[in-house]
Amino acid sequence: MIRMLFATLAAALVLALPARAIEIKDVTSPGGINAWLVEAHDIPFIALNISFKGGASLDAPGKRGAINLMTATLEEGAGQMDAQGFAEAAEALAAQFGFDADDDTVDVSARFLSENRDAAVALLREALITPRFDQAAVDRVRAQVLSIIASNEQDPNDIAGERFAALTYGAHPYGSSISGTRDSVQALTREDMFEAKSRVMARDRMIVSAVGDITAEELGPLLDRLLGDLPATGAEMPPRADVATEGGITVVDYDSPQSVVIFGHQGLAMDDPDFFAAYVLNQILGAGGFSSRLMEEVREKRGLTYGIYSYLVPKDLAEMWMGSFSASNEKVAEAIEIVKAEWARAATGAVSAAELSDAKTYLTGAYALRFDGNAQIAGILTGMQLSDMPIDYIDSRNAKVEAVTAEDVARVAKRLLDADALRFVVVGKPVGLE
Repeated sequence: MIRMLFATLAAALVLALPARAIEIKDVTSPGGINAWLVEAHDIPFIALNISFKGGASLDAPGKRGAINLMTATLEEGAGQMDAQGFAEAAEALAAQFGFDADDDTVDVSARFLSENRDAAVALLREALITPRFDQAAVDRVRAQVLSIIASNEQDPNDIAGERFAALTYGAHPYGSSISGTRDSVQALTREDMFEAKSRVMARDRMIVSAVGDITAEELGPLLDRLLGDLPATGAEMPPRADVATEGGITVVDYDSPQSVVIFGHQGLAMDDPDFFAAYVLNQILGAGGFSSRLMEEVREKRGLTYGIYSYLVPKDLAEMWMGSFSASNEKVAEAIEIVKAEWARAATGAVSAAELSDAKTYLTGAYALRFDGNAQIAGILTGMQLSDMPIDYIDSRNAKVEAVTAEDVARVAKRLLDADALRFVVVGKPVGLE
């Protein structure tokens, strides 16, 4: 019944909040907590997103995996409630909470009905301010993390991703898995959970967004109740990563009839003046599905793979331009040569009028489809703040795409694309590669 209710409310909110109707308010609580708010009073439902900058990259030395384990254990009991009691309380309120960690953020999400707003916020506050981290809960979640690590060690996609990260970022936190290793996770203690929480969940790195049936006047005091007792400051933020720029091919032996390939080199930040030109160019090069150059040359003309894609990866502390595909071991070497050739062709900056027009039409038309619910919109607002975008970005974004010219694309292509700098990581038994 509760799942059906959430689905109904989410579907209704899609109609209530088309992208063109979104008005974002900049709210500051009496206690000084800043948030972006989209009011939508047609549906008695609220979505709240809180992100803490730094994420799993703030793991203490020798404690890799601590923030990931801590985040996964936050809802396993808080205040006077054990894990079962917390879950039952959330269920009784028809509230849904999510806790997640990645390289750059720890993310907290909440979805609840207006009539249960105060009780749901009070329950979430218990998880954020007074988590229990009971030993039994830590051990249970630790076992789940260790199972994930063991699974990843056998998955060619994860093997490729981790090897590429290690080669690219070296000793920087980006260069290792946020889950940690078997040894590092086994060594984590209950006390490490409290320490990990204090490192990342602090007010000086907090980004907040809210969407739904709540006013600015109501949101401010709510945020003070929910977040005001968090520590003022956390651990020092990590430095920028030194991205390795040396090209080449690294083969990881893996017994499989096909190989997984990840490739890439230096990219650019979202606040770079050339970002939208790169975004359009990437659509032409590899993000445009069957209309992209890589798909046309590698799959359609030569049948070397079922799919190949490129993508921009603007992390907080490093930027990459990457791609990936899978191919049979006998075809991998040829596919890599075609990728390098297409990368070099794109680096000339030459794009046709049709390619440019089609890319911009798709990117502008698809944008509105992202706003398909209040939780999704709250996530978008948080992402905008994390990327230091202006509050009117939703209204101006498509105009920035439309403004990209062939000259802009040529400039960014010549500036960034370098086939010789591409680093390929191949996991499998590729023929003709060492």
